[in-house]
Amino acid sequence: MARVIDFNCDLGEGVGDDAGLMPFISSASIACGFHAGSPELMRDTVKLCGEHGVAIGAHPSFADRENFGRTAQSVAPGEAYALALYQIGALDAFVRAAGLRLNHVKPHGALYNLAARDRAIADAIATAVRDHDPHLILYGLSGSALTDAGTALGLQVAHEAFAERRYEADGALTPRSHADASIDDPANAAAQAVLLLRDGVVIARTGERLALRADSLCLHGDRADAVGFARALRAAIENSGFQVRVPERRR
Repeated sequence: MARVIDFNCDLGEGVGDDAGLMPFISSASIACGFHAGSPELMRDTVKLCGEHGVAIGAHPSFADRENFGRTAQSVAPGEAYALALYQIGALDAFVRAAGLRLNHVKPHGALYNLAARDRAIADAIATAVRDHDPHLILYGLSGSALTDAGTALGLQVAHEAFAERRYEADGALTPRSHADASIDDPANAAAQAVLLLRDGVVIARTGERLALRADSLCLHGDRADAVGFARALRAAIENSGFQVRVPERRR
């Protein structure tokens, strides 16, 4: 029996070929308008996911369209809760109107990275997810404060790993300000993905082997060559004996 892995892409940001990515992925995290996207684009991306059988997730972020949600901000837990709950609800309105079901929540960019290391912010976001719908899956950086917070609240969590991002020795993603933050060769990204899937490890930027749980593999949809990356990664995943499939949501 083939092992399974979710292949997730961040969509609805108005900068990539969302339709071209659909055949290769199993789930999408859709921008909720705070870092990118718009109400119309949220609606259209939800419809596109429904047409292709791709699971739908909310991708809440800081209100930071100027910097694509990737600039660090200081935020109190109460504000993080409100940011997350507001955006989850906004996307879910479009999902319900389309006769579909929201599958997961995955914070975006700087909010994601903050929640990965700050337990108070992680607790706030996990609580927002639970308060909206306790059956949603919470996606977070593998082994991070966010996945711990979700587990503590009884949520189903997906430990997320990245195909085309570098890691630091402590398991954090290499900051985008670093020249080696991203992997720009699809073959190298595929090699990192295969190592994650087969051996449960990733090689840090500084050479260390890190044990890493991967329930979901992420590709950033805003990169110009995202479709080519998705095609190469899908082939590498399947050639490694894995089936691309979204995690089954608990009822």
